[in-house]
Amino acid sequence: MIIQRDSEREERVVTTGTTAAALFEGQRSVVAARVGGELRDLTHPLADGDEVEPVELSSNDGLNILRHSTAHVLAQAVQDLFPEAKLGIGPPIKDGFYYDFDVEQPFHPEDLGRIEKRMQQIQKQGQRFARRVVTDDEARAELAAEPYKIELIGLKGSAADAAEGASAEVGAGELTIYDNVDAKTGELCWKDLCRGPHLPSTRLIPAFKLMRSAAAYWRGSERNPQLQRIYGTAWPTKDELKAHLEFLAEAEKRDHRRLGSELDLFSIPEELGSGLAVFHPKGGVIRKVMEDYSRRRHEESGYEFVNTPHISKAKLFETSGHLPNYAESMFPPMEFEGQDYFLKAMNCPMHNLIFRARGRSYRELPMRLFEFGTVYRFEKSGVVHGLTRARGFTQDDSHIYCTTEQMPDELDSLLTFVLNLLRDYGLNDFYLELSTRDDSDKFIGEPEEWEEATETLRQAAGKQGLELVMDPGGAAYYGPKISVQAKDAIGRTWQMSTIQVDFQQPKRFNLEYTAADGSRQRPVMIHRALFGSIERFFAVLLEHYAGVFPPWLAPVQAVGIPVGDSHVPYLEEFAAEAKAAGLRFEVDTSSDRMQKKIRNAQKAKIPFMVIAGDDDVANGAVSFRYRDGSQKNGIPRAEALREIAGAVEARVQV
Repeated sequence: MIIQRDSEREERVVTTGTTAAALFEGQRSVVAARVGGELRDLTHPLADGDEVEPVELSSNDGLNILRHSTAHVLAQAVQDLFPEAKLGIGPPIKDGFYYDFDVEQPFHPEDLGRIEKRMQQIQKQGQRFARRVVTDDEARAELAAEPYKIELIGLKGSAADAAEGASAEVGAGELTIYDNVDAKTGELCWKDLCRGPHLPSTRLIPAFKLMRSAAAYWRGSERNPQLQRIYGTAWPTKDELKAHLEFLAEAEKRDHRRLGSELDLFSIPEELGSGLAVFHPKGGVIRKVMEDYSRRRHEESGYEFVNTPHISKAKLFETSGHLPNYAESMFPPMEFEGQDYFLKAMNCPMHNLIFRARGRSYRELPMRLFEFGTVYRFEKSGVVHGLTRARGFTQDDSHIYCTTEQMPDELDSLLTFVLNLLRDYGLNDFYLELSTRDDSDKFIGEPEEWEEATETLRQAAGKQGLELVMDPGGAAYYGPKISVQAKDAIGRTWQMSTIQVDFQQPKRFNLEYTAADGSRQRPVMIHRALFGSIERFFAVLLEHYAGVFPPWLAPVQAVGIPVGDSHVPYLEEFAAEAKAAGLRFEVDTSSDRMQKKIRNAQKAKIPFMVIAGDDDVANGAVSFRYRDGSQKNGIPRAEALREIAGAVEARVQV
C-alpha cells in the first residue's frame, strides 16, 4: 500500500479488506480518497499495490464531494416535505450545488426556508452515505417511481450522458445507488442513483445555505419538461460560508443591471427582447469614451479601420465554416430574392473579403484591420444575462494578416498591447489561458499546423511573466487561442481579450499575397477581440468600479452646486470654461436645496462637486466636495480646472 501526499510517498502494509477510512483514521479533514487515480468513498476496501491519496475537505475534490453530498440532503428534504416531487439531477457547481425537481407548483421563498430547516435536521442525524452496486434492471425496479432516473439509466455510457450533469449520476460503467442510512437504527432514510463519492456522514456537512429557485429544462433542452431547480452553497466552515454570503451581497450591490438602472445608463426594454440593450445618454457617453480611447490607441499601433454590413448571404458563412460548426449560435436565416441571408454572428469572414478584394504584397503585411462590428448571437433564454451575455452586441474586432515569419513578433506585441490597454481601463490582475484542440472531430486543419500555432502562442504568453493555465479542448474549431483572464475589484475572474491563430480561414477563402521572390503565399490570420464586446466590457467595468467610475470614464465629471440661486450664473460661467477645456460639466439649477443637490450628486457618483457661495464668487474661487465626503475650499478657478483636467488625463480614481 502506497500513500501519496503531495510529493511524499509512504509505503505501508495493511491487512486485506482495510478501508481508506482505517488508513486515515483520526484525520478528520480527510473525507475521501483517490485510489489508483479514482475518487473513492472512505469505505472503499483497499487491494494489494493500491496507490492512495487522501482527499481533504478544503481541496477542490473535497469541496465537490461536500457540495454533492449536500445536494443529496437537499433532495431528501424536498421529498420528505413534497412526497410527489420527482428527482432530476443534483451536481456540484462552482461555489455550490443544485438539484432539479419535477413538482406541481414552483417553489416559493417560504418553501426554501422549510426545506433548509429539514436539511439541518437530516444533517444533525448523522445519516451515513452507503454505496451499493446494482444492475440496470435492479436500478429500474428500485427507482420505478422516478421517471428521470429511469431515463438516465438508459443513457449510461452514451454521448448524451455528458449533458447537464447526467454523468454525475450514471457514468459509463457500473451503476451505483447511495442509501442514506440512520446511523443509530440502520434504517433506510432515502436513496438516489449516483456515482459518488460522498462524505461518510451528513454530520460532516459543516455549513450550507439554500440560495434561490429557478426554472430549468430537463437536461438543458427546451424540448424537455421544465423542472424547478434549487440552488445552494456549502462550505467547510461557518466562517467561510459567512464570507461567501458577504461576497455575494457585495456582488449584488455591483450588479451591472441594477447599477445601469440606478445611474440611468442603459435598459433592456421588453419591446426589444431579451439580450438587446439600449444605451441612454449617460451610458452613451461612457461607451463613446471607451471607444474613442480604444480607437486612438489602435491608430497609434498601425491598425486600419473598416466597416461591414449586418447581414450576408449564407454562402459566406459556409465558406468560413461557421454554418457547419457554429449554426446553433446563429439566428435562423431570412429568405428573400431566392437567397438565404443570415444576421452576422462574427466579423472575420467579411474582413477576409476585404483582404481578398485586390492583390496583396508582402510589403503590406502585417495588415491590421479593426472594426467596431455589431453581431447577433442566438443565445438561449436561460443563459442571457444583462450585458454580459447578450443577443446583440458590438465587438472591437481585429484581424491581423501576416507572414509565418512575422507571426511570433506580432503575437508578442499584440499580447503586450492588449494587456497594457486593459490596464489603462483599470484592470491589473491577470492570468492567461491557452485553449488547445483535443481528439474530438470538431476541429479542422492538420495537426502540424495546430502544433505550430499552439507553440507560438505558448511562447508569446511566456514572455508576459503571467501564470499560464491550459484549457484542453477549449480552442475554436479553426485554431488555438489565448484568453486574458482578469480579476475585478472583488476577486471575480472575467474572460477579457482573446487572441486566436488561424491557418484555416486563409485556406478556405484562398487568401494570398505576393512574396519577395514573386511566389504566391498564404498569410496567417490572427483573430483578436480586446473587449470581447463593448457591452460586456462596459458591464465588467461597471461592476469593477461599482458605478464609481474614474473621472475620465464618468459620464458627468463635475457638477456645479450653487449655495443659492444667485450663484448659478457664476457656476454656469465656470462650466463654460470647463466645457471649452473638454470636460463634462453640468450645473444643477433645480429647485432642490443645496444639501439635496449634494445627495443627488453622490447618488449619481459624480467625481467632483463644485460648490460656489458668496465668498467663492468674491474671490474668484470654488469649493470642491469629493465622492468620499471630504471637502476643499477656496480653490482658485484656474487651479480647480487644472485639478479636474489632471485627474481625467491621468485616468486616476478620485
